[in-house]
Amino acid sequence: MKNFTIFILSLLCISVFAQTEVKISFNKYISNRGYHLQLKKVFNDSRCPKNVSCIWEGEVSAIIAVYCDQKFVEEQTLTLNSKNRNENNLWFSKYYCNKIKSIEIFPYPKEGLIVKEKKKFLKIVFID
Repeated sequence: MKNFTIFILSLLCISVFAQTEVKISFNKYISNRGYHLQLKKVFNDSRCPKNVSCIWEGEVSAIIAVYCDQKFVEEQTLTLNSKNRNENNLWFSKYYCNKIKSIEIFPYPKEGLIVKEKKKFLKIVFID
């Protein structure tokens, strides 16, 4: 059983290794096999809007749901800022084998523009 588990994990790592980035959205699609991450909510977005001078770094929080073989596994609230980068990378590394370069919520805020929740997504960029 242990060898089988290692074999499955290595296959997962190989298939994910080919990816350079992943977008996690509000889509309700859940794949039949393997892990699927779904963005449930984006909130507390205090990031400085583009073309605006700010004195704070800002941050944004997101709730991510994890499914495996169509079954709910866990839900995690993450706060994206420079202080939590390692902690967030560690959490995502449970589901992706590649080294993570960046994790961001898009679109980035713009002054005077309100983005609908369903248009937002989380993007993970991997190191080549």
